[in-house]
Amino acid sequence: MDELRLTFHRATAGQPLPLPLSDESVQAGFPSPASDYFAADLDLNDLLIRHKEATFYVRIAGDSMTDAGILDGDLAIVDKAATASDGDFVIACINGEFTIKQFRLAPGGEKGRLVAWNNRYPSIEVCAYDDFRIWGVVTHVIHPLKKRKPHERG
Repeated sequence: MDELRLTFHRATAGQPLPLPLSDESVQAGFPSPASDYFAADLDLNDLLIRHKEATFYVRIAGDSMTDAGILDGDLAIVDKAATASDGDFVIACINGEFTIKQFRLAPGGEKGRLVAWNNRYPSIEVCAYDDFRIWGVVTHVIHPLKKRKPHERG
């Protein structure tokens, strides 16, 4: 298995986290005229967390999922109450080791495989004798676009 390390943190969504939401969309193509108008507040807890008691943050360490946009240092939001479907990204425990991979169900619905999104790592075929369980479904991944300098905080 790859050198992936995960750090788990309980999601604390008890307090609202309202942030101003612009009423205008941001164009990814040609720029649109600027607007200073903001609509109602957006609460990131409402947007990102569906099952408060069953949601955890997981810090990703490793590069087996880079082609899926899941990078070393990212924060994954994981819902343990969600049921994994074919093609979902999951936190799985296989033979006592945690990993984040894409879950692909085997034909016939028995076990399946865990797919890495980096050609340097093979998929993990889940066999009948493996101790395997899906710990939770990854619902969102948060990663910075600008890295902090080592002396910066928060």
